[in-house]
Amino acid sequence: MDTAIDEATISRKKRKTIFILLVIVAVLVAAVFLLRSSFASSLKKSNITTAVVEKGNIENTINATGEILPEFEEIITSPISASIQNVVADAGATVKTGQSVLTLDKAASQMEFEKQKFGLQSKQNDIQKLKLELDKSFYDIKSNNNIKQLRISSLEADVENAKRLYKAGGGTREDVDKAALNLKVALLEKQQLENEIKSKQQTMQVEMREAGIAAAIQRNDLNELQRKLQLANIVAKRDGVITWINKNIGATVQEGEALARIADLSSFKVQGSISDAYLDQLRNGMTAIVRINETQVRGTVINVQPSVQNGVVLFNIQLNERNNQLLRPNLKVDVFLVTSSKNEVLRVANGPAFKGTATQDIFVLVNGKAIRRSVNVGMTNFDYVELKNNVQPGEVIITSDMTQFKNAKEITINN
Repeated sequence: MDTAIDEATISRKKRKTIFILLVIVAVLVAAVFLLRSSFASSLKKSNITTAVVEKGNIENTINATGEILPEFEEIITSPISASIQNVVADAGATVKTGQSVLTLDKAASQMEFEKQKFGLQSKQNDIQKLKLELDKSFYDIKSNNNIKQLRISSLEADVENAKRLYKAGGGTREDVDKAALNLKVALLEKQQLENEIKSKQQTMQVEMREAGIAAAIQRNDLNELQRKLQLANIVAKRDGVITWINKNIGATVQEGEALARIADLSSFKVQGSISDAYLDQLRNGMTAIVRINETQVRGTVINVQPSVQNGVVLFNIQLNERNNQLLRPNLKVDVFLVTSSKNEVLRVANGPAFKGTATQDIFVLVNGKAIRRSVNVGMTNFDYVELKNNVQPGEVIITSDMTQFKNAKEITINN
């Protein structure tokens, strides 16, 4: 027959069972924690990158992009409307000053030149003819004036004779008045003729000046066309390399249209571009660092374009080494613009460990362990990060990404 279990016994058994379960859970949690800690607190040395804290100079930079361009590039344009007759040199060819690169068909322009030349000769003949006609007209007027003078002298004598006869009683008062009237008419006619001479002189001067101006304009047009015909012999105006040339033989090109580009590849510049968000920091004269592979070439910003296109600002950089052997036309490069700099600060090589915040945790290697420290970060650039406190020169810092160890205070570094 079964015996009834009292409540105290049942209660003791429940407490014992709960206690055992709690102990098991605690052991499991501790085991998991210890297991996780054992994995998270050790790291192979080959899996990290390190850098030594040192004293040196540092520059604060903003990132931009750039393109290497020839410092001097000549664009040869067509001086006349013509067709391309022959291409002497191809793109990539090295040319010397005065060397022919392209030939234009100048036949139409040459005919126009001859036509204008004939027109100028005709204009000059017209001027000579006009001068002869004006001289003849002026001579005729002067001859008439001389004849008028002789007639006046004769009429003056008639007046004197009429007066003497009238005094002697051999003439009448009417004869004297008539002789005086004839003289007065002749004097007025002579005055009119003299005014006509002055007017004719002025007219001759104006007509000759107008003819001279018209001839000078036509002469200038002819000289300009002759100059264009001479320029139509397309030659290189400086030593360089042809970077582009119009090879469409037979194609018609208009006056001013580009025919070729010749660059001097002994000297280069950089055309940079940056977001307009940095426009207030961009200025002429600021130092620029151009990175070509692992090499840095320094320069100076010399021109900032005032316009903004699609949120991008363009600027030019004059390089200190314009003929560096690494420079190649149209090569894309990284550009770092120096906004400020400091001397003799604690710095370390930049790496993924630095996230850009003013205060952050880093790991310092001490006796085979990585110890977490909190530091204040100052200036940064592509190469270096300034550390303001909690480090000393010569200490080794892990620069690789340590995000997975964000909760670890100390990490064992295994070889």
